[in-house]
Amino acid sequence: MLLYIHIPFCDSKCHYCSFNSYVDKFHLKQQYMQAVLKQLKSDIVLYNVAKESVETIFIGGGTPSTVEASLYEPILSYIKPYLSKNPEITTEANPNSASKQWIKGMFLLGINRISFGVQSFNDTKLKFLNRAHNSKDAISAVQNAKDIGIDNISLDLIYATNMDTKEMLQYDLKQAFELPINHISAYALSIEEGTVFQKTPDVANHKMDLTQLLFQEINNHGFKQYEISNFGAYQSRHNLGYWQYKNYIGIGSGAVGCIDGVRYYPDKDIQLYINNPVHVERETLSLNQQKDEKILLGLRSVVGVKTNLFTSHEMNRVSILIQENKVFQKNNKIYNKNYLLSDELALFITT
Repeated sequence: MLLYIHIPFCDSKCHYCSFNSYVDKFHLKQQYMQAVLKQLKSDIVLYNVAKESVETIFIGGGTPSTVEASLYEPILSYIKPYLSKNPEITTEANPNSASKQWIKGMFLLGINRISFGVQSFNDTKLKFLNRAHNSKDAISAVQNAKDIGIDNISLDLIYATNMDTKEMLQYDLKQAFELPINHISAYALSIEEGTVFQKTPDVANHKMDLTQLLFQEINNHGFKQYEISNFGAYQSRHNLGYWQYKNYIGIGSGAVGCIDGVRYYPDKDIQLYINNPVHVERETLSLNQQKDEKILLGLRSVVGVKTNLFTSHEMNRVSILIQENKVFQKNNKIYNKNYLLSDELALFITT
C-alpha cells in the first residue's frame, strides 16, 4: 500500500505547470491540513488499511515546503502505526521555500527522502520557466538537507526547451553531480492546456540528440535509468510501487487514489475539499483498461510486463519486437530496451 498526499499551495505558478496548485489560497492552509487528516482517517477505515502495511508516503504538490512543518505533525503522527518497517517517506520541496528550519522540522517528523524542484542551475532558464528560486538557492537547499541528515535526495531537471544546448545541459548535470544526491528526475518540457506556455508552444523543442546525450551523461555517473524520466543510484520505492500497480491512497485536493481497480478523485477545488474532504468521484477501471495500464507502465520502467498478460496475438507482436531487438524476455517478463519508445511499443503490441 502506498500513500500520496497532495499540497496544492504554491508561492508562484510556473509557466509550464498544469497541476492543481494555487498561489492565492494561503489563508486556507490550516483548514486544508485539518481536512487532509479527516480524509486520511476516513480512508484508513474505508479501505481497511492494516497496521504496518503502508510502505511509502509521498507528499507532493503544489509545493509542500510552503506549509509549515508543524502542520504536518498531526498527519504524520496519525499514520505512524500503519507504516511498515523502514518506510520511505518523501516530500517534494522548492529551494526558495525549503528553509533549513523547515527541512529539519520535516526530518524530525520522519521524512527520510526529499525531492527538490531545481529544474536548472542556469538562472536565465529558471526565469524563463518562472521559477521562484535561483541556482544558489538550489545548491544551498540540497546541502542543508544532507547536513540535517537526509540521505536520499533527488532533484528534478527540465529539458527540451528551445533554449537548451549541449553545453547548458552538461552544465546542469555537472552542478547536480557535485551535490550529495542519489536520484534525478529529468522531464521533457510539455505544453499543457491552461498554462502560460500554451500561448507560446514553440518554447518546447524536443531534440532527440540532446535527450540521448542527457540520458547517457546521467547513466555515465552511475545513475541507472529505471523509468523514462527517473534515474538513480537509489530507486524510489514509491515510484516503483505505481509502476508495479500497487494500491495507493490519494489524499488531498487534486490527488488521485486507486484501490483494487477503482480510481478515485477528491475535489480539486480547495474550498469544496475543505467543506467535505471525504467526497470523491469514482471510476471503475475495466480489466482491459487495467491490462493496458500495466503494459504501458511495465514498458516505461524496469518493472517489465508479465507474459501471461498478453494474448497469443500480442505475444506474436512481442516476438517481432524481440527479433528486432526492441525488447527482451527474461523468465516470464518482457522488458523494454528504450523507454523513449514505450508508448509506440505498447501501441504496436496491443493493436
